[in-house]
Amino acid sequence: MAGQLNPNVLLAVPLAPLAGSAIAGLFGTKFFGNKIGRTASHSVTILGVLIAFIISFQTLLAVLDGATYNGTIYNWMTVMGLKLEIGFLIDSLTAMMMCVVTFVSLMVHIYTIGYMAEDEGYNRFFSYISLFTFSMLMLVMSNNFLQLFFGWEAVGLVSYLLIGFWYTRPTAIYANMKAFLVNRVGDFGFILGIGLLLAYAGSMNYGEVFAKKEELAKLMLPGTDWMLLTVACICLFVGAMGKSAQFPLHVWLPDSMEGPTPISALIHAATMVTAGIFMVTRMSPLFELSDTALSFVLVIGSITALFMGFLGIVQNDIKRVVAYSTLSQLGYMTVALGASAYSVAVFHLMTHAFFKALLFLGAGAVIIGMHHDQDMRNMGGLRKYMPITWITSLLGSLALIGTPFFSGFYSKDSIIEAVHASHIPGSGFAYFAVLAGVFVTAFYSFRMYFLVFHGEERWGKSHHGEHQNHSHDEHAGEHHHGLAAGEKPHEAPWVVTVPLMLLAIPSVVIGFITIGPMLFGDFFKDVIFTGESHEAMKELASEFHGAWAMGLHAFTSVPFALALAGVVSAYYCYMVNPKVPAWFQQKFHGIYTILDNKYYMDKFNEIAFGNGARVVGNGLWKVGDRGLIDGLIVNGSAKVVGWFSALTRHFQTGYIYHYAFVMILGVLFFLIYFMPFPTFAK
Repeated sequence: MAGQLNPNVLLAVPLAPLAGSAIAGLFGTKFFGNKIGRTASHSVTILGVLIAFIISFQTLLAVLDGATYNGTIYNWMTVMGLKLEIGFLIDSLTAMMMCVVTFVSLMVHIYTIGYMAEDEGYNRFFSYISLFTFSMLMLVMSNNFLQLFFGWEAVGLVSYLLIGFWYTRPTAIYANMKAFLVNRVGDFGFILGIGLLLAYAGSMNYGEVFAKKEELAKLMLPGTDWMLLTVACICLFVGAMGKSAQFPLHVWLPDSMEGPTPISALIHAATMVTAGIFMVTRMSPLFELSDTALSFVLVIGSITALFMGFLGIVQNDIKRVVAYSTLSQLGYMTVALGASAYSVAVFHLMTHAFFKALLFLGAGAVIIGMHHDQDMRNMGGLRKYMPITWITSLLGSLALIGTPFFSGFYSKDSIIEAVHASHIPGSGFAYFAVLAGVFVTAFYSFRMYFLVFHGEERWGKSHHGEHQNHSHDEHAGEHHHGLAAGEKPHEAPWVVTVPLMLLAIPSVVIGFITIGPMLFGDFFKDVIFTGESHEAMKELASEFHGAWAMGLHAFTSVPFALALAGVVSAYYCYMVNPKVPAWFQQKFHGIYTILDNKYYMDKFNEIAFGNGARVVGNGLWKVGDRGLIDGLIVNGSAKVVGWFSALTRHFQTGYIYHYAFVMILGVLFFLIYFMPFPTFAK
């Protein structure tokens, strides 16, 4: 029944994982002397996330019955009338995000028991992932920009700890520092956007800011002819570009694969990288008033969707293929935002969370079976040795490429149709990008699938070391990676395979079940706002005749033909005629080199920003620190004092007549200084 949700019960959702994190982090590590063991650490953290999931699911059911909540939990301080609060906004968007975050986190927690069983930092890892869950829940449940920013920065901080979990490895330290710095660039834009809205709306509460949107839309940024709302929305989206890894702030995400596989699933499936998508959707009342901001969002998403997909084709590390897939799919979500189809973006966020977590955890199961070898060129034929991992990974891949009736199909095809129906500037290029991306996604997804699960068994052979990529191997402390001669791959333990099976279910059916209410029903009514001039969703609604009819019609559509062509091409290149990829690599060596070097973005950043920062830093050190501060201010003031002291010392002789002489000079000075001079009339 409709009504208000209980704020005390809602408070338990983020606090339960926080309590589990605190217990495991304090009493399960060296900090307090390892007072609890591994079993207690994973039990208390899993219990905390399970409680959060149960309450989140109950909250979703209550919201479907019409219940809502928008209120202050704690008033931190009031500064000159500005309220800084902790508060919750619980509606259909929040409730859906709460369920997705807690369910995926719960699966990752269970999976971690098996995956990290041999790791010395077992308890510390559980503490981190529970803390990450708390941070993300605070972000999605917020009703004001202060709490949003707190959650935003908290997930960034914990991701830094997780990516650099193996802190003795230089590559891990480089990766987490890279992620931290790139996200600071985006967060600088984000806080500027929040500051602009605060300055002109006079509040940090969502509802109060949205209530003044018409007034804000009439304002110009002082000193320019730019709309204030356009600048604020673009600044907010710059934050989303960093957190959701959009071009050119995407460079941190592939390197974040240096962390353990469970956090790859947690960070890159349902939580941190989708924070930007959630934020822009929540800000739909503001973005709808600026076509310029929407066009910017659309173009950035299009570039990310297509060009990051190309990079997945040339990767040999199994986790990096899935990582570039994440980048591409985040681009699809961003394109939907730019096309003013926010509900479609969030719908793809939800479906993607399940099948991408499934693919990441499936990759981790393969890595376990291959004794921590991640190079796909050393795999092959794993299907008969790892049947559960094989079938669940196949289901995840089919969902990813948009196979009709799978969850990814409903959300991905809806994005393509929404872009086709959009009239936002840049929609033409966006439509080409998302269509071409269908073929690219199918090709790299099934390239990975065929190399890993089918074909020749390439593991345990003498050439094993030629392909091994040690820089990305997990558990660097092991004596060797990969299967030795005579060893066989093995299926992962049940704590790994059960989460795979549970994630496979929504990866197949969730799209079919939810497309009607989420996109064309009242699920997001009064939550997501779309302007009258943006008719993409109206056109989608006019063409929708049910999930079953949509799936059947897809077999005659262009996206299905492109996806099928991608699968067939991958099959021919890696199963029928393996010489074809080598021929393409040789024939188009220049293009391959560009892709292999990731468009030289890392090199560009190193030269433009790394070396530039080094030059600026050296200049500030030599000129500013040594020259100005030490040389002029500190040493200079000391020299002035020394000179003045040396001068005045001559008057401090101890003789009375010297003091009398100085006094006479002082009196004479004052007489001359204050003496009025006569004026002569002309």
